[in-house]
Amino acid sequence: MTLEGKVALVAGATRGGGRGIATELGAAGATVYVTGRTTRQQQSDYGRPETIEETAEIVTSLGGKGIPAQVDHLQPAQVQALVERIRSEQGRLDILVNDVWGGELLFEWNKPVWEHNLENGLKLLHLGVDTHLITAHYALPLMIEKPGGLLVEVTDGTAEYNAENYRLSPFYDLAKVSANRMAWAHAKDLSPHGATAVSITPGWMRSEMMLEHFEVGEDNWQDATKNQPHFVISETPRFVGRAIAALAADPDKSRWNGQSLSSGGLAQVYGFSDLDGSRPDCWRYMREVMEANKPADATGYR
Repeated sequence: MTLEGKVALVAGATRGGGRGIATELGAAGATVYVTGRTTRQQQSDYGRPETIEETAEIVTSLGGKGIPAQVDHLQPAQVQALVERIRSEQGRLDILVNDVWGGELLFEWNKPVWEHNLENGLKLLHLGVDTHLITAHYALPLMIEKPGGLLVEVTDGTAEYNAENYRLSPFYDLAKVSANRMAWAHAKDLSPHGATAVSITPGWMRSEMMLEHFEVGEDNWQDATKNQPHFVISETPRFVGRAIAALAADPDKSRWNGQSLSSGGLAQVYGFSDLDGSRPDCWRYMREVMEANKPADATGYR
């Protein structure tokens, strides 16, 4: 599997899934523009230490070419300038990954709309929906100039799972359902241009913030299962990155056009594994074990 000669934009690649995706696209040989608001010189209001320069350096260290670009994807002019830069420097865009999020500190679980902070809820929607549409508006015209392009909308939950399960906040629920629907809609518009659009969800991801929440590191993440047994199904951010890299390298990727995919589901098709050699199938586990109120046991699911 190689993506040498391909140019990717991972919007929202400072940390978490975006960093994992950029990393694996780089490991496959792609040139990857990694965007976010936090640099070594300027921290965003998110207050996290990870930077886009770190992500770009990881991409380069694994064989790709990482290019950091500070962009606020809520600002159309900044996104437009980024795409113009990519056109000038590369003359092409083969892969667009819309992973902008940043809503972890805004949603309030188990509160109906009338109890949820309205300002935070609306900001969450701007971050989870507007950023994706703004980026697609400016980047897709460059992507469709050559056939074979791939747009990936990153979300939380497959379309099937989200259709059957309330995501415990009206704002969060709408944001994550929207990404699946956006991919479906973009697929209709991109198909005549020989391009593919999909949505993809990682499973329970061991992001920097999640590991901190459980007060563990990647080397001892299993300790978190003492307090949250179902964390046994969790995966690294690079697992969804490997899913997207495999998809991007597939000459027959158009077969997935418009579909809602998952890291675990694609692992069964393409044969890649997580860093530990396992293939966690989180969303099947969620339905068959967690939602069924069965004891936590990942046997047969990774």
